[in-house]
Amino acid sequence: MEFILAEAETLPDFLYEELGRYRYRVFIEKLGWKLDTPNGLERDQFDLPDTVHVIARDERGIVGCARLLPTSGPYLLGEVFPQLMNGAPPPCSSETWELSRFAVVDLSGQRTDVISQAPSTLAVEILRVAADYVARAGGKRMITVSPLAMERLLRKTGFHTHRAGPPVMVEGHPTFACWIELT
Repeated sequence: MEFILAEAETLPDFLYEELGRYRYRVFIEKLGWKLDTPNGLERDQFDLPDTVHVIARDERGIVGCARLLPTSGPYLLGEVFPQLMNGAPPPCSSETWELSRFAVVDLSGQRTDVISQAPSTLAVEILRVAADYVARAGGKRMITVSPLAMERLLRKTGFHTHRAGPPVMVEGHPTFACWIELT
């Protein structure tokens, strides 16, 4: 297993394209998100040259990913889902980073190793890589927008996590903002 942690502008073109295709297959095809995604690549307005990506790859290709954005700039929760903060303002600080587009999904149908475990060892490792990066960048916490089902996995990771507010229905699915403390 290989973990790649890099800003989008430093990723090789083939890998950035592979990441976009993986995210499309996970978020659009498998999870049914309604996003404008031309050419089978899932990207949005927050995928900028300096956006940080965590990519887990094996010999078959990408098996997991996450996106990291400082909340001192534009980010998903702050601009698209502020209602998940239960009336509090979305964070805006270099000490808080958003974790988004987090996925560990077997798209080949052939993997029976770490992806099938609960909680996935690979998911925890991606979180650790992300948390280490954020901590090195001066961050003290992360926040994520997640389906409510993700709360169980987050509680079992060993990280201190807690809700920013109660779940809210988003496109028919209970969704919440979750703090992940790094200190």
